[in-house]
Amino acid sequence: MAHINPIIPETLEKLHLHTAQTDPQIILFSGCFTFTGGKDRRSGLILTIPLCTEQTSMEELSSTLDYLLGIPSDKCKARGFTVIVDGRKSQWNIVKTVVLMLQNVIPAEVSLVCVVKPDEFWDKKVTHFCFWKEKDRLGFEVILVSANKLTRYIEPCQLTDEFGGSLVYDHIDWVNKRLVFEKFTKESSSLLDELVVINDSEKSSHELLSELQQRRFNGAEGGGVAWSPMDDELLAQPQVMKLLDSLREQYTKYQEVCRQRSKRSQLEDIQTKVMQVVNWLEGPGTEQLRTQWGIGDSIRASQALQQKHEEIESQHSEWFAVYVELNQQIAALLSAGDEEDLVELKGLQQQLSDVCYRQASQLESRQNVLQSAHEFHGTAQDLSQQLDGLLGMLCADVAPADGAAIQQTLKHLEEKLKSVEGALVGLREKGQVLMDQMSNQTSWSYGKDVPIDNKDNVDHIQGVMEDMQLRKQRCEDMVDVRRLKMLQMVQLFKCEEDASQAVEWLGELLDALLKTHIRLGDDSQETKVLLEKHKKFVDVAQSTYDYGRQLLQATVVLCQSLRCSTRSSGDTLPRLNRVWKQFTVTTEERVHRLEMACSFHTAAEKGDLPVEVEQETYEEVETVGKALLDRLTVPIFTLPVACPSEFVFTLILA
Repeated sequence: MAHINPIIPETLEKLHLHTAQTDPQIILFSGCFTFTGGKDRRSGLILTIPLCTEQTSMEELSSTLDYLLGIPSDKCKARGFTVIVDGRKSQWNIVKTVVLMLQNVIPAEVSLVCVVKPDEFWDKKVTHFCFWKEKDRLGFEVILVSANKLTRYIEPCQLTDEFGGSLVYDHIDWVNKRLVFEKFTKESSSLLDELVVINDSEKSSHELLSELQQRRFNGAEGGGVAWSPMDDELLAQPQVMKLLDSLREQYTKYQEVCRQRSKRSQLEDIQTKVMQVVNWLEGPGTEQLRTQWGIGDSIRASQALQQKHEEIESQHSEWFAVYVELNQQIAALLSAGDEEDLVELKGLQQQLSDVCYRQASQLESRQNVLQSAHEFHGTAQDLSQQLDGLLGMLCADVAPADGAAIQQTLKHLEEKLKSVEGALVGLREKGQVLMDQMSNQTSWSYGKDVPIDNKDNVDHIQGVMEDMQLRKQRCEDMVDVRRLKMLQMVQLFKCEEDASQAVEWLGELLDALLKTHIRLGDDSQETKVLLEKHKKFVDVAQSTYDYGRQLLQATVVLCQSLRCSTRSSGDTLPRLNRVWKQFTVTTEERVHRLEMACSFHTAAEKGDLPVEVEQETYEEVETVGKALLDRLTVPIFTLPVACPSEFVFTLILA
């Protein structure tokens, strides 16, 4: 609200001067009683009584006090008074007399009396009177206090400088304004009395004029003796009528003056209130907004700023309510249609609307900035938590049981990284919206645009986004490393699995070789075919063995790359070598037997030879057959091997 001059008391109502032997206003000029405008902690007025050695009589003081007590309203009196009796330049007996006078004049209105004692206190023998013991009899509390300790009971801003306070008060100015008020009150009362007399006189004039006219009428038309008016009576009628016309004219002018004064008073009151609203909004209101341009560095900080902004909005809402009321009053005056006031009223209405709408726009803009800042910090916090979770996963040791577990873990990492990327995009969007809103902000202070320095806020937003980008980039790099490691582990598991499969395949080939590859052929041609098939069979086994060896070598390389010392090929390589050795021995034996069988069949198939040659051939066949039989009876390994001895003997006999 507009600043009220503190030298004027709170209320100046219902005052009528008390008659006394000495005019109270003359005593007031001396400053023996003052209403400085200060208030105690109960919102009661403070009455100051500065005493001196040359003191006015108690009767004059009592009369002046009666005059002062007629100034405040009954509501103000109900809150009670705090009286400061300044006895630093007076004697104890005068102080005591003044306190007792307060008891006699206004005991009910006084709440507290503070007697300011001098630095060198009065003689204890003189001040044997104890006020605190007399509280019940006095009706109020009296305390003795030094000037520098008076602030214990009254706020410094409510005390004048003579008591160490900051309240500004000009006693002469206050008295002069009181005199103007008294003069206006006296003249207004006198004018009202005169209007009453004029109103009564107008009634008497009407009666006189009516009587004169009636007498004239009766004399002209009556049946009696004709009445002849005197000259003065003839002259009285137009004089009375002229005076009545003058009275009506003056009364009409007076009514117009009163109407103009009332309208002017109403207009001035509206203008004063408009300026109060405008000055507060352009002054303290704008200053509140001007000092609140931060966005905080976290959700908690932005929430605190939002709460502070709500308090500012609450204060503004009170002034906006005054604006609505004033706007309605101005609209009512504009509808009255007084041409001479239209321009001024429209100017006031436009000025008030411009300032209020401008301030409301700044409040809304600030609220939007704070809401965007809260969303930005919320997104930044969520993103930070996601990055922390992702980093925790990346820093944890990986010990999957199999390739499927690795694939599941890798999928989970990819989903986390995708979520982080989406959150970072959202953070950039919210940060850009926030910076755009701040760039469009301007402050309005005392009718001028004041640029707002948002460099710190912009730097903070960009710093948060850059920090999140760096953290996300580090996590991406770690995800790439983890992805490569997991793919290598998948490959490791696959190599180990395929190497075991190669051992199984080689074992199956060995088992088939021992159990099913036993035929030696019925003739040399069939034996040669079996020998050729056996070579192909050996080639397949060789490829399987080589594939297993390569897989196991890849496993060793992957373990070294992964620094996985706890994993190795285990017993796969010994198993592979053992099975391959068994297969090699078996296949060599199979080759020898097929070759011997081929030699046997070749020798046996020779016919129509000379007797000498046939005998030699028979001996050769018998020798080869026996050697083959002996070979077939020897087991290759502990596995049972079928021995086609009957077949050999059949061939020999043939």
